[in-house]
Amino acid sequence: MRLKINKDGKESVYTMINSWNDVTLDKWVRLINNKNESKTEEAIHTINVLSDIPRKLVKELGINDVANILQRIAKMQEETSSKLKKIIKVNDIEYGFHPNLEEITLGEYADIETYLKNGIETNLPKLMSVLYRPIIEKDGSSYSIEAYGVSDMRMRAKKFEKMKAADVNNALVFFWTLGKELSMILPQYLMEQSREIMNKVQMSNLQTNGVGSE
Repeated sequence: MRLKINKDGKESVYTMINSWNDVTLDKWVRLINNKNESKTEEAIHTINVLSDIPRKLVKELGINDVANILQRIAKMQEETSSKLKKIIKVNDIEYGFHPNLEEITLGEYADIETYLKNGIETNLPKLMSVLYRPIIEKDGSSYSIEAYGVSDMRMRAKKFEKMKAADVNNALVFFWTLGKELSMILPQYLMEQSREIMNKVQMSNLQTNGVGSE
């Protein structure tokens, strides 16, 4: 979107986002991290982040102009679809949202828990890199994703700074919706893991004592 601003009799043209889909995750994080500022500072920061208008010039805009710009931005956000996008593309690579959160591993759950505890505002790219992973096989709407690895996650998190903020927001909403289910699943998961470990220990003991398969 092009904005014409007249200052001291000279007209300059600046650009602003055309839709909320133009907002990347790194820009969204910058917006979120400024929410504790005053309303005036928040308005200046929002326009500065979502356009190429210099911060100094934003401060010199009329109140009505600022209000109109903020209304446009709010409308863009409202018009964005809230549906989870299971497959996204970042830098021409397809990533799939975790196909079944009920089968999430303890390692994945622990990292998600850590990122939430340490501040979601600064850990959104890392959180997304746990939930979205490279697609290794695809058949229509079905797909399988790469196994989870911490080193791969860190590299992916940097790339995910350029994810669409709308996709991130929708993934978070979907994840929060399943939050209660996950909190109920975890104890059950731990019990199943404990049983599996105990079975392996017992089998190992039997084999050590000369009992079991040849």
